[in-house]
Amino acid sequence: MTTPVYLNAMRAFEASARHQSFSAAAAELNVTPAAVGQLVRSLEDWLGTPLFVRGSGGRARLVATEVAERALPDIRAGFDRLSLGLERLKEGSANGVLTVTVSPAFAAKWLLPRIDRFQTAWPDTDVRLDTSLKLLDFIAQGVDIGVRYGAGAWPGLVAEKLMDEEIFPVCSPAVRRAGKWRVPRDLTRAPLIHDLSVDSHAGFASWQAWFASVGVTLAPVSRGMKINNSAAVLQAAIEGHGVALARSVMARDDLAAGRLVRLFPEVALTSALAYYVVYRPECASLPRLVAFRDWLKDEAGGGAQTSFTRSRRALKAPASTT
Repeated sequence: MTTPVYLNAMRAFEASARHQSFSAAAAELNVTPAAVGQLVRSLEDWLGTPLFVRGSGGRARLVATEVAERALPDIRAGFDRLSLGLERLKEGSANGVLTVTVSPAFAAKWLLPRIDRFQTAWPDTDVRLDTSLKLLDFIAQGVDIGVRYGAGAWPGLVAEKLMDEEIFPVCSPAVRRAGKWRVPRDLTRAPLIHDLSVDSHAGFASWQAWFASVGVTLAPVSRGMKINNSAAVLQAAIEGHGVALARSVMARDDLAAGRLVRLFPEVALTSALAYYVVYRPECASLPRLVAFRDWLKDEAGGGAQTSFTRSRRALKAPASTT
């Protein structure tokens, strides 16, 4: 039996065992039931043993033999490894899909306003964005690269620091004009907006921490609007609902556009957490990943495009013939 026929026969056998039906296996494999039956019979002839007990009726007309049942887990694991190997081959291509995971807020406030610059440079690379706060299984979910906020340690992933950030209060220009906040203590009577999406992170600078940094001791701050999305927190501040404790990375564009103003800019509170580019160590040299990682770093650094330009040249260079 040649290799292509052998693989087709194994797929036909596995699908038939799973469905207990040649017809259902044929529908999955997009061939005729007769073709599936012939492939299974050719595998049985080659092995010299039956793989199914064939019934004459009932819901399960095909029942795998005992030896077939013992072999099926290894066969399925083998197909999974083959599929993963094919994905590895595709990953080495300059073209194709790059799967990126980021938080919904980071996507809305930082990545999406900039992503056109990457897609202009790499028109043959399609970015598939997975916006999630969950710690995804990069292998199971097919994720190539991500940006995560935290202390820099995620099991099984390389983490390269992308951006530090400061924490500071912001509000709309109209709220700033209406407020009589001359010193930081005055904010204790302001309508505060709380970001619940990061309050649970160990080390995140909450309102309580910010007040403590300016020497204001008070009971835990709990009053005010509470929102579980950092982008929505800033939007609430833009719309005049109060004063938000902003993260500098998230608020950068809104501050530059004048939609928000920073209060007490002389007060600097650096977050213990930061943004990191994360990926699996075995994927570190994949061309699409390298290009996107370098582009992220250049954007974070102001768009100098040094390392990003180098990765473009490397990826576009002719393949070595040696």
